Amino acid sequence: MAEREDRPVRDDSNMGTCAAESEPRPLEGVRVLAAEQFGAGPWGTMLLADLGAEIIKIENPAGGDIGRSVGPYAGDRDSVYFQSFNRSKKSVTLNLQHPQVADVLHPLVRASDVVFNNLRGDLPARLGLDYAALGPIHPPIVCCSLSAFGRTGARAAEPGYDYLMQGYAGWMSLTGEPDRPPQKAGLSLVDLSAGAMAALGTVAAVLRARGAGIGGDVEVDLFAVAVSQLAYVGAWHLTSGYQPHRMPDSSHPSQIPSQTLPTRDGWLVVMCAKEKFYQRLVAGLELPELAADPRFLSFADRLEHRAELSALLAQRTREKTTAEWLERLRGQVPCGPVNTVAEALADPELERAGLLAEWPHDQFGTVRTVGSPIRVRGQATPVRRAPALGEDTDRILMELAGFGEVELARLRTDGVI
Repeated sequence: MAEREDRPVRDDSNMGTCAAESEPRPLEGVRVLAAEQFGAGPWGTMLLADLGAEIIKIENPAGGDIGRSVGPYAGDRDSVYFQSFNRSKKSVTLNLQHPQVADVLHPLVRASDVVFNNLRGDLPARLGLDYAALGPIHPPIVCCSLSAFGRTGARAAEPGYDYLMQGYAGWMSLTGEPDRPPQKAGLSLVDLSAGAMAALGTVAAVLRARGAGIGGDVEVDLFAVAVSQLAYVGAWHLTSGYQPHRMPDSSHPSQIPSQTLPTRDGWLVVMCAKEKFYQRLVAGLELPELAADPRFLSFADRLEHRAELSALLAQRTREKTTAEWLERLRGQVPCGPVNTVAEALADPELERAGLLAEWPHDQFGTVRTVGSPIRVRGQATPVRRAPALGEDTDRILMELAGFGEVELARLRTDGVI
């Protein structure tokens, strides 16, 4: 598959003086070896790639990242799913379970800043991907492990996925309507959040390694991330025994009205997090009597009389379309539509902010995705299609590990690459 030109996703020259084209991106010069697959790990390293890091995916020669086969829209060792998690990376095939793997891996480690993996918790040590194995080879190396349940403990050897963590961490008990079964969030939010956390931990450890010459292990796990994101709900429970439960109309547990409301043609979301927003909401809905109604004078009053207030508001919002209400309420009350995915991706703000990325692809024509949400002053974010399996193996092993063509042929014959 031929190399394509980088396409700038966004040039933030409107944020200030535009940087010179030769100015390096924030993580340029950081090299990451990533033994990763599926979503959480690839998402985290893709964030690093968008900021300029060189990400070298280490993939099994037998088929590579399992994300290459995830449908719909899967082709020959590639898929739109894979493209959405692996832009701007390179691919090297390497059998991490081969007896000769150290002959290839260790020279690459010496030329890198980070060894990243999102394997099962017991595998990094077994495969020699942790600091205990690689620190003696290259002391400043950062070894980041993103697992399901961590590298120690009773569940370390268990596989885990986003769906399971939403159950383990209580998320599903909070999601959905009160009279319906618990539900998962519509997106893989544990995976995406864990990837971002792993990226943050990796950058922090690289800063320490470059400043003090100290490498080490960084550990993030899906379960810990999911539980940590209980945030204020977790604090309420741990401090005062608060028992959260599913709320009607996707409501906030205490700030009412902060919820969905039906309209003539869809749904409206309002967020009255301050008293002034409630006053503006009922004025905008032409329900001034609700401002003085003793049942609804304070947050506590409105919480106590949630059902009555919601019924009155819904009766009124059903009279107009979502667009009509937005025209009346925007700028006065925090509000928005409940878009479909198609409507969300058609929002003109995405184009204005340069959030859409695209590149040509041999199997899928043009791949279009949402680009990086991180904006760095004065710089564009170039992107490149996700790599074909093993596309960069020979070049990287020659440049970074010093192998010649004869040695590469032997490694292929032996099944190492």
